[in-house]
Amino acid sequence: MHIHVLGICGTFMGSLALLARDRGYHVSGWDRNIYPPMSTMLEAQGIPIHASEDPAQLDPPPECVVIGNALSRGHPLVEAVLDRGLPYASGPQWLAEHVLRDRWVLAVSGTHGKTTTAAILAWVLEEAGLAPGFLIGGLPRNFDRSARLGSDPFFIIEADEYDTAFFDKRSKFVHFRPRTLVINNLEYDHADIFPDLEAIETQFHHLIRTVPGNGLIIANGDQASIARTLDRGCWTPVVRLGTGADNDWPLDQRNGTWFLGSPTTAPRPLQWSQPGAHNAHNAAAALLAARHAGVPLDAGLRALKSFSGVRRRQEERGSGGGVRVLDDFAHHPTAIAATLEALRSTADGGRLFAVLEPRSNSMKQGTHRQQLPAALDLADRVFLYQPPGLDWQVVSVLRELSVPGECHASIEELVAGIVARAHRGDTVVIMSNGSFDGIHERLLAALQQREAGQ
Repeated sequence: MHIHVLGICGTFMGSLALLARDRGYHVSGWDRNIYPPMSTMLEAQGIPIHASEDPAQLDPPPECVVIGNALSRGHPLVEAVLDRGLPYASGPQWLAEHVLRDRWVLAVSGTHGKTTTAAILAWVLEEAGLAPGFLIGGLPRNFDRSARLGSDPFFIIEADEYDTAFFDKRSKFVHFRPRTLVINNLEYDHADIFPDLEAIETQFHHLIRTVPGNGLIIANGDQASIARTLDRGCWTPVVRLGTGADNDWPLDQRNGTWFLGSPTTAPRPLQWSQPGAHNAHNAAAALLAARHAGVPLDAGLRALKSFSGVRRRQEERGSGGGVRVLDDFAHHPTAIAATLEALRSTADGGRLFAVLEPRSNSMKQGTHRQQLPAALDLADRVFLYQPPGLDWQVVSVLRELSVPGECHASIEELVAGIVARAHRGDTVVIMSNGSFDGIHERLLAALQQREAGQ
């Protein structure tokens, strides 16, 4: 079978392409945004990627065209598929029919933390000798790829609430039918498709309805939004996790170390390399999901010690002139604040610079503008980018900051501003859910040139 994937460089669709290839299918694809790490991973697997929108790439006709949710009516390739009457499917539908059927699906949902939690869960099951399959929306450092078929029965997947395709407006995750479900958190996001938080809660309740009675839901017990969603109706056992004392599995921090325990389990320390309260919650959720799959808590804790993180999550890209440059996927105020708080806790006296590209659909609409100043105030200095075509002025955020900041409309000016301010011992964290026009490499090159006196 030949499948052609439209939008193949997206994290979900690229991972799906890898799974299809592992099943023995001939796989090709198209994308207009071809950049690492997904593009290089696909190329390493021998999967050809078309950059042109020429419908000739559909000759000879593939047996199925898998269409990503970023494409809509009017796109030349979508129109060609419809005009020619070619078989097509959404990514979640194709995955459910060809990969997830008859598997024990462990799904990780939530506004934040899905990638890290799913990556930890995959590693814990791997270390337990279970060889799980997985599809993760990033590249876990403990594996050389973002997706694999693995061995039956376990399959781990990020369960995203974004819509499925232009012809299927249900959330992606309703296709996955998990037996083990993690609900990390539930906040307002995706303002381009959801009018309010209640609409997102409705989609999560649709997901809850798909979990069988002999399954398990691991829920953040500290969030009212999740409690409301579960109160709409739940037919599956639920264990609650969080910092509140009334949770089934309370998280507690002592002298900088997080502990996880229960009324019947003595608190155990979470010993690993990822800082921050949000990461402690991610790890605890993964450990409890693994426990449902048969991995004892102590075995999970041992595996956690060797978890190496995920690309683009507080990832160090290099240093120049004694200035560390980190890359992070944060693009929602809650995630931005959590990233900065975690990095602040590991700082060794240097300053923390936050560099932000407002790239997500919610950011482009200005939905989170009011929350940005408080989130960014955790940095020592803020650098904002005003991308072309944005319909609101990012510079307006600076007026509400309590720390110094500046805004630039070009990458060159942004890099120059950072280089002019950064000193040896400082840390620069660049936050975007896209490539940010290669700013990481450009900044490192400029810092190294400054150090060399050029």
